[in-house]
Amino acid sequence: MFPIPIDKWKPAPRRLYKLSLPVALLIWLLPLIAVLVTSIRSTDELSEGNYWGWPKHFALIENYREALTTSPMLHYFWNSVLITVPSVACAIALAAMAGFALAIYRFPGNSALFAAFVAGNFVPIQVLMIPVRDLTLKLGLYNSVGGLILFHLSFQTGFCALFLRNFIKQLPFELVEAARIEGANEWTVFFRIILPLIRPALAALAILVFTFVWNDYFWALCLTQGDDAAPITVGVAALKGQWTTAWNLVSAGSILAALPSVAMFFAMQKHFVAGLTFGATKG
Repeated sequence: MFPIPIDKWKPAPRRLYKLSLPVALLIWLLPLIAVLVTSIRSTDELSEGNYWGWPKHFALIENYREALTTSPMLHYFWNSVLITVPSVACAIALAAMAGFALAIYRFPGNSALFAAFVAGNFVPIQVLMIPVRDLTLKLGLYNSVGGLILFHLSFQTGFCALFLRNFIKQLPFELVEAARIEGANEWTVFFRIILPLIRPALAALAILVFTFVWNDYFWALCLTQGDDAAPITVGVAALKGQWTTAWNLVSAGSILAALPSVAMFFAMQKHFVAGLTFGATKG
């Protein structure tokens, strides 16, 4: 029923696995390696057609400096910070309270409300493109940082609530009952009992939602126009020229746009793994 551990495989399959794993990893990383190498390649080499060869001249500082100065990249970066940080914080805060209510309280419509959260995650986002855009135009939120924050907040809260409800449901209900017997009110139970116990789940969820919102390009392109509220994912497209594209600058901008997500993952990697394995074993 369960996969056999690798160390218990027969010698031939185990040897084949060990040989194929580096090859599969290299193929998977090949696009990222190509972007990294292109970001330090000079414009002259690209003009000569040297796309895949090893760079003859490293233009690391020149490319990244030009990527930051030829377009308002720092402005796009700041817009992404203004959009992502409130969206992540508010979505997790609302989802923690919603997950607590769905997991702890028994009230009419609990299952239906939980089913609505589950069903909302299966709606294709492309179907909502025109209605959401029209709604932001009617409310005056089009091409604004606040509009993108509200959009991501509304769309991410459902996933976060589903995620946290399942984690809270695994906690012993006796802890809540014991706190209530001792005279703790519901807010005390939530802040003093539930939140400390689901801290690994909150960390894992923060990384996931941060990555979703920071790397969003589809909705940022639909709900913004110009440079006022555009995040860095849209700003990278501004590095493309009208007639020709300096792919070394686009690659450098892409690396700069991806750095915050990568840095946050490595900074919270231990909490992320703990959150994903939380409740996986008993005893």
